[in-house]
Amino acid sequence: MTFAVARRTLTLAGLAALAAAPIQQALAQAAAPAVPQSQDGTRPAERPPAAAVDAELNAALGKSRAYVDLMNRTMRAVQSWNRYRSWVDMRRGPTGRERYISYGLYSLYDVRGEIEKASQAVAQAPSFPELDDVVRRYIQSYQALAPLIDRAERYYERKDYRDDGMAEGRDLHRQMVPLAEAFLADRTELEDEMRKLRGRLNGQELAAIERREGKSAAWQIRNIMMSAREIIDVMPTNERPVADMRAFDAAVARYSAAVREMDAFKRANPDGVSMIDSQASSWLGQVRDLREKLARSRGDVRRAASEANWVFNQFNMMISMADSALRMRR
Repeated sequence: MTFAVARRTLTLAGLAALAAAPIQQALAQAAAPAVPQSQDGTRPAERPPAAAVDAELNAALGKSRAYVDLMNRTMRAVQSWNRYRSWVDMRRGPTGRERYISYGLYSLYDVRGEIEKASQAVAQAPSFPELDDVVRRYIQSYQALAPLIDRAERYYERKDYRDDGMAEGRDLHRQMVPLAEAFLADRTELEDEMRKLRGRLNGQELAAIERREGKSAAWQIRNIMMSAREIIDVMPTNERPVADMRAFDAAVARYSAAVREMDAFKRANPDGVSMIDSQASSWLGQVRDLREKLARSRGDVRRAASEANWVFNQFNMMISMADSALRMRR
């Protein structure tokens, strides 16, 4: 599984595929003593063979990767819209007299390949009805909004508003606002559904790795990143600037346990988790620094923006390091 980039930024002037989940359900079932019926409702002889379970898991992970790639690449539209909102009065629309009108919008990326792969994944097994439906709607809302953002980006880049008295800018604003609201609502729903899927797949993937090779280096890396992602998922943002400190503390405790387990593994295998173990430990210290500042501000991230941005940025660096470490071990 490719790790999903967080790509969140907190800007007080104006501001995503692994979350931790209960793990080893499959292992618990396999190790349980013989009983008439297991916790999953099947008799031992009725359970699918490990190869079939792994094949289904791989198919689900492939589908998840297509969705994560789409989300990562189309995040540019969210960033572009946030940039536009940072200088425009959204109720009145642009006038041409805005102080930071030169900010304009960000140009979008070419996402045709990601849309094609995600569209194909929607129709592929295994089926995730609610998630698949959200992906369809998300693609549609993106495709409706993106051409207008492209037009607006060029319009402000060329300063065409100086020639037409902002006529096209006002028209674009009128069209973009409802489409952007629909797109952002679909993205929020997609993020929620992907978080649920990650929770299911993470536990299954971790259990599959342990079944094949024990708590190996690959298991340690997955465990670290899943636990780290759980912290990211409960981090406050501009839209929700006050943290749920109980949830935040619980996520930090689970990540701390994962780091200690990685430390124990490295003592027995000095070269087993190179590239990420030092970064994982350093990140824990950064998260705890942020936690202390949040506690003093009653969870309000607006008083800890620089620390929060650092945590996000370092998490994205850990993603790259984890992916590299896993590729080297294949």
